[in-house]
Amino acid sequence: MSQQANHNDNSVVVLGLKENWRQFALLVVINGFVGGMVGLERTILPQLAEADFSIAARTAILSFIVVFGISKAISNYYAGALANKMGRKRLLIIGWLVGIPVPLILIYAPSWNWVVAANVLLGINQGLTWSSTVVMKIDLVGKKNRGLAMGLNESAGYLAVGIMAFLTGWIATEYGLRPFPFYLGVGLAITGLLSSLFFVKDTRSHAKAESEKSNIPLLRNVFKETTWLNRNLGSISQAGLVNNLNDGMIWGLLPLLLATKGFELVEIGKIVAIYPAVWGLGQLVTGKLADHWAKKRMLFWGMLLQGLAIIAMFYANDFWTYSLLAVAIGVGTALVYPTFLAAIADFTNPKQRAESVGVFRLWRDLGYAIGAILTGLMADYFSADMAILLIGIITLFSAFLIMIRME
Repeated sequence: MSQQANHNDNSVVVLGLKENWRQFALLVVINGFVGGMVGLERTILPQLAEADFSIAARTAILSFIVVFGISKAISNYYAGALANKMGRKRLLIIGWLVGIPVPLILIYAPSWNWVVAANVLLGINQGLTWSSTVVMKIDLVGKKNRGLAMGLNESAGYLAVGIMAFLTGWIATEYGLRPFPFYLGVGLAITGLLSSLFFVKDTRSHAKAESEKSNIPLLRNVFKETTWLNRNLGSISQAGLVNNLNDGMIWGLLPLLLATKGFELVEIGKIVAIYPAVWGLGQLVTGKLADHWAKKRMLFWGMLLQGLAIIAMFYANDFWTYSLLAVAIGVGTALVYPTFLAAIADFTNPKQRAESVGVFRLWRDLGYAIGAILTGLMADYFSADMAILLIGIITLFSAFLIMIRME
């Protein structure tokens, strides 16, 4: 059922998925391009560090994830803070402009520092583009189908991550680590920019229309309450951080661990691709479920499943066991990912939604940096297996924190 609001300029803003399906579908496709930019690196960058730049220390290799996580987290925050002032579309375009040099730098990088610098730009690209598309979709659909909207958004993004992780692994096996896998990124960035520039419409008026009917009280301090003080928002933020902490471990450490256990690059590419592919496809179902089921329950079971599967990786050795565990982690992540954003939107007034989403995404994506540093240190001083075990235990702790604290 659509919702309408009249404005001073006599225009009518209509909220709803069906009513805004063209713009919504366009934003889903664009978010696929956004996810593809990250998928470029997923399989081959840790291999590139060892093969082209002779870097052996896990902490040094994972530095690209640390800077990616920090720059993305900060960009998320500013995307949220500036969304109402600058407009969502403008931030989306700026994000694509920043992303265009990334694949070119990775093709021609003469040293690892250039790869790290490219990931600063990639983090900014991801923060601005993904945050913009998330907020625009929430604006368009209104309250009724918010979970479905987030499921479709995150599904497109992470399916693209999985597809690109597989494609780049295959291309690297056939033609080498550079330059061919990164040519895909040039096409993604240019297509994303042109689509955003000529076809996307801003959605600030939709948020304003919804805020006029909302009875959700305004937060006194959006940053503090979204971070921790509000029981619900704080529970969601800590779980988001831990979710991306374990994702950072899987991104940076799992390919290296599998390589040390004798897996071929194409096998590593398959295992690494299974997890975001299941995560992506699963959200087509779990996003809709988040509109009907208790969000607390979905978050608890999703984090619990992730934690148990990661701990089980400590004992795994063969391709099929790792593949099965990658599926389990993907299902767990699919349960929580669209639910995070739908729940944040439920607990905040539309006037503060973009800012609150920005704060949540700040902490969530700092999880990449914290996860990469933590697992890198653990892998260097103990072992990669011990790093995985620690991350699994932390993920279980996060699940029980949701159970205890969230209303």
